[in-house]
Amino acid sequence: MIKKILLLVCIAFSSTVMVAQTTVTGTVKDALTGDLLPGANIKISRKAVGTTTDFDGEFVLKVSDKPPFTIEISMIGFKTEEVEITKNNQKVDVTLTENETSLDEIVISASRTPERIMESPVTVERMDARAIKNTSAPSFYDGLENLKGVDVNTNSLTFKSVNTRGFATFANTRFMQLVDGMDNSSPALNFAIGNLLGMSELDVNTVELLPGASSALYGANAFNGIMFMTSRSPFNDQGISVSLKGGITSQNAGGNNEFTDFNIRMAYAFSNKFAAKATLSVLNGTDWFATDYRNTTAGVRGAVLSAGDRNTVNDYNGVNVYGDVAATNLGPAIGRVSRTGYNERDLMDYGVESVKFGGSLNYRPFGDDRLEIIWNSKIGTGTTQYLGGQKYSIKNFFLQQHKLEVKAKNFFVRGYVTSEDAGDSYNTLFAALNVNRAWSSDQNWFTEYAGAYLGAVPGVQASNHIAARAFADRNRLIPGTPAFEQALDKVTSDPDLLTGAKFRDQTKLYHSDINYNFQDIIDFAEVQVGGSYRRYSLNSFGNIFTDADGPIDYDEYGVYTQVQKNFLEEDRLKVTTSLRYDKAQNFDGNFSPRVSLAYAAGENKNQNFRASFQTGFRNPTTQDQYIGLDVGNAILVGSAPDNLDKSVQYLDSNGGTQSISIRDAYENSFTIESGGAVAADVDLVKPEKVTAFEVGYRGLVNTGEESRITVDLSVYYNLYEDFIANKNVLVRGTDNTLKVAQVYTNTNADINSYGATLGLNTKILNGFDLGLNYTYAKFDFDQASDPGFEAGFNTPEHKVKLQFGHTNLFKNFGFNFNARWQDEFLWESTFVDAMIGDRLVLDAQINYALPSIKSIFKIGGANLTGQEYLSAPGVGAIGSQYYLSWTINN
Repeated sequence: MIKKILLLVCIAFSSTVMVAQTTVTGTVKDALTGDLLPGANIKISRKAVGTTTDFDGEFVLKVSDKPPFTIEISMIGFKTEEVEITKNNQKVDVTLTENETSLDEIVISASRTPERIMESPVTVERMDARAIKNTSAPSFYDGLENLKGVDVNTNSLTFKSVNTRGFATFANTRFMQLVDGMDNSSPALNFAIGNLLGMSELDVNTVELLPGASSALYGANAFNGIMFMTSRSPFNDQGISVSLKGGITSQNAGGNNEFTDFNIRMAYAFSNKFAAKATLSVLNGTDWFATDYRNTTAGVRGAVLSAGDRNTVNDYNGVNVYGDVAATNLGPAIGRVSRTGYNERDLMDYGVESVKFGGSLNYRPFGDDRLEIIWNSKIGTGTTQYLGGQKYSIKNFFLQQHKLEVKAKNFFVRGYVTSEDAGDSYNTLFAALNVNRAWSSDQNWFTEYAGAYLGAVPGVQASNHIAARAFADRNRLIPGTPAFEQALDKVTSDPDLLTGAKFRDQTKLYHSDINYNFQDIIDFAEVQVGGSYRRYSLNSFGNIFTDADGPIDYDEYGVYTQVQKNFLEEDRLKVTTSLRYDKAQNFDGNFSPRVSLAYAAGENKNQNFRASFQTGFRNPTTQDQYIGLDVGNAILVGSAPDNLDKSVQYLDSNGGTQSISIRDAYENSFTIESGGAVAADVDLVKPEKVTAFEVGYRGLVNTGEESRITVDLSVYYNLYEDFIANKNVLVRGTDNTLKVAQVYTNTNADINSYGATLGLNTKILNGFDLGLNYTYAKFDFDQASDPGFEAGFNTPEHKVKLQFGHTNLFKNFGFNFNARWQDEFLWESTFVDAMIGDRLVLDAQINYALPSIKSIFKIGGANLTGQEYLSAPGVGAIGSQYYLSWTINN
């Protein structure tokens, strides 16, 4: 039925259907062990016609081509073999030789051209389909954390962010993620959204990750690292695959909760010219409950979290309590008092869901891989959580991307659009504030509190804060009651943040890329040129940005060139130079050069030394430029030139509507420290830059007759300029009161970061895989040059990761074990600052293949010790996750 549906989609383009004329049969084995290899690809050279070996390592290939022709036999982790077919019904027995090391795998991202990891001029981390099958993590995206130098921060069970080399946040605008060439970031917020709009685990072909600056080839925001996820072609990987995963999550606060993760992939090549695929992923579960009730001081970054509750601290502001940011000083006899807030678990449903659909139509006009035209669509919807400056319940969001691409051996041209709709999402801070105001205004509540404390209320004990709070809260809406739920529903459906909490956003992003490689035209070197164009269309209806009068559009573009040439005997020295120029509408242009050298020593070029100099830059985000939002403890104002003459509304102490001028925040504001007596000096935000130096070594170290260790070492040093920073100032509103405004600017502080990674991998005891890697990360800056600046490095200084496993311990049985340790570190953010403790996390899985039903069963668990930990202050503590999966025909 599926094939018929896909055929109808493509019937308008072609009526050509293959008629089998030649049959080829055979087996594929491992050259070293003699084991039969299921899942090996067999296809006619340069064409899409092919098949795969079954669980017994056997294949039958029926094609319309007449001999002679060549077939290619390939499998991830093995060297490709070619066999000449000279007659019908020919039988072939092929043995594949395993790559000596993982460093023999091919990557494209480092230089936009295929090359061995061993010969790459920069650091590259890679995960392929075979590694995904063996990962002990609950998903391939979770498994990225086992790569050296990689951090995965957990915002939610369904929303995780990847980072490298420090300066991590959940809104990780310094790290870029591409999925089939499309920037997988929120158009409105400019940060990668994890795998919410990614791909099904069944459809992942490779994941390549470049730590560090990559702007010379990939432009703005490829500042701290970039990750590339590529999917499987419907020409090369056909058939129907299904995966069903289920299990439980276990957490002290949330208890034991079931989760399910269903994936299906369908792909079919109708002929040499037409192919199509479709994927569907559905994940349901319960999120990690966030129950950190430690106290901090509202609006003060760097505050030390402390014990205490509303009964012991009058000015209480709990980490996962919202609404208590509403506070005022009631005079010397009473002091500062905050309203009684609501716990996060009372304001949001911790049920989460992620639904992803992907599909592509692929057309090869010449019937081979010389030219291919691809239409690719990805759609995602669901419910999750996001912690940025505030905590958001992302509910019934809708994201979509659509791409048209034309590619060939030496060029590609692509264009895509990304569109998002926030659905029923809302801000928990405003939900709590306005539920409270629904039954008692701030002015009324504080008046009643003061009266009760001062003895003006009969029957209420005077000079007693607990009694005063109880009196002011006597009509408070109680969580779980119909009245509370009705008020919460009303507030979270209202997009006016003065009275509601709904998060509105229908922003779009339009992007195009082009690249051409002159390798068949120019002989002396490999020369590439390319460019990109991007347009943002911000449309939050005035909910986030100052776009109440209509969408805000602005553009960015860039052009680049790269020259790569080999020198010395046997081309042992590879020199790569790149230069890119980027220009954004609101900022001056930036040049991003890169120079790298890679020298291959040793008899088989298996000792590689590399050095690189490269630069990166990051344009200020859409928020840095156009935000206009009152978040309670401050009013956020962007600094784009056409944003300055706008204003942001807020509620005064009497519940009336007032406003501040954004221009005043930048040109007529005062320092926080002076209380409004000293003028603040604030510059408009501009792009930040990094200059990166790196040296490294990759190679094989022989430790015995048949024993060797692969070594991958890198050392880097980064210098930052014009680091984008937030600064709080005082600005006078229309009611003549001083309000705190958070402006976006750049720091003058000298900021440097440096670090190293070391990866060791080997095989021991006749086939057991053993890997160990270590990451060191450090930064420093001159705090005295900007006392109020927080760098937000947010990365542990030391990380150690261990992997041990065997893909075929005995017939059809394998296992894998991972351990990760990191030391404690300080997390700094506009939400709250706090120390994140050290942790040791253990993951493991065992798997068993059942060839008779083309299935693989896997049992595994993450965080097996049960020691709960935080990725950052304010998110739910991560407990244990146990799963059982059944994968068919993959």
